[in-house]
Amino acid sequence: MSRHEINHVAITPVAFTDPPLLNAVGVHEPLALRAIVEVHTASGLIGLGETYGDAGHLELLTKAADAVKGASPFDVGRLWSVISGVLDGTASGSRTGLMGPETSGKTIGSVVAPFDSAFYDLQGQILGEPVWSVLGGKHRDKVDFSAYLFYKWATHPGAEEDRWGQALDPAGIVRQAQKMVDEYGFKSLKLKGGVFAPEQEADAIEALRDAFPSLPLRVDPNGAWSVETSVRIGKRLGEALEYYEDPTMGLEGMSEVARRTGIPMATNMCVVETGHIPEAIRLNSVQVILIDQHYWGGFRPSLNLAALSKVFGIGVSMHSNSHLGISLAGMVHLGAATENLTYALDTHWPWKDPSEDIVSTADFQFADGAIRVPDKPGLGVELDREALGRLHEKYLSSSIRTRNDTGYMQSIEPGYEYVAPRW
Repeated sequence: MSRHEINHVAITPVAFTDPPLLNAVGVHEPLALRAIVEVHTASGLIGLGETYGDAGHLELLTKAADAVKGASPFDVGRLWSVISGVLDGTASGSRTGLMGPETSGKTIGSVVAPFDSAFYDLQGQILGEPVWSVLGGKHRDKVDFSAYLFYKWATHPGAEEDRWGQALDPAGIVRQAQKMVDEYGFKSLKLKGGVFAPEQEADAIEALRDAFPSLPLRVDPNGAWSVETSVRIGKRLGEALEYYEDPTMGLEGMSEVARRTGIPMATNMCVVETGHIPEAIRLNSVQVILIDQHYWGGFRPSLNLAALSKVFGIGVSMHSNSHLGISLAGMVHLGAATENLTYALDTHWPWKDPSEDIVSTADFQFADGAIRVPDKPGLGVELDREALGRLHEKYLSSSIRTRNDTGYMQSIEPGYEYVAPRW
């Protein structure tokens, strides 16, 4: 047995506090779910990955864990074929969320991704190099992030108001943005839309433009608008937007909105696996792709997507979901290693309770809206087992096993229905 051979994999589901953030399909539940993947080597090293914690996804991760035992951390290029082989047709879609249709390719990528992270973490530890170095070197010393604004209730029903308070109108969104800018120094702002009437959300973008005239703005209705509505609002907002993220569903609809408004279209919903790329390019549907290590299959597939985007003149940003510190570290390393990262990254980080994490993030602090790229070997984070145990107990004591924004909304507003497009 090689001293660095994989001899054990541990998968631990965890839950952490999530505010009542509104979106096109409902509202975030009180707890967000993640799964922490630990890949152990015979030499005693541990590589870390973080991924979705939904019940169906956990089942697929367990199958993948058995398949990687005996491998070397340097076998990362074979992960996709090895893991897809053992899933054997079961990866038809295992999660819920706001990333477009569930496809087998996206689901396989989501299973591969935490192992890819852990393998690269191990490579870095073995070589004494940070992950960005193993990926080919860094193109920047700091990675810029964007404030991620949400319409939100003041609190979950029956709970105390959180530190962010209510944001249900343009004034509330501006207050939220000001707090984020003051605390984190963000230099661009993104609004999660698809919640209220499009005109009301356009009011919020215009209020942000007036309050922060020097900051680039984005809006993401998650496909809640028709083509005609997307065109109407796009023409109204015009140059206020640096890009328009998934205002409508599908490659053809996005193409038409791009053609009729002239605004760059961004997506993490209609291009979510490699098979979508040729048609997106043929139709000129997207001008910005949001890469995401969590469902494209990890770091190297994300870099491949960025390289392909460069060939066709497509801009690159990065998608985010509710996440913990392992994912944040991965985003920073990937952001550093991506040559053509043309826009600040999304992040849900400010919405997380600072006391809830499973790794130390001392080297991943925001300053002026950015995080400096670390030099420690691997991802540069170490697992806090006591904290991991607390968040695992929170998972065990909860009844939540699959993210369901629509179902949670219906438990509060029984007449609510998810419709796309809604406007």
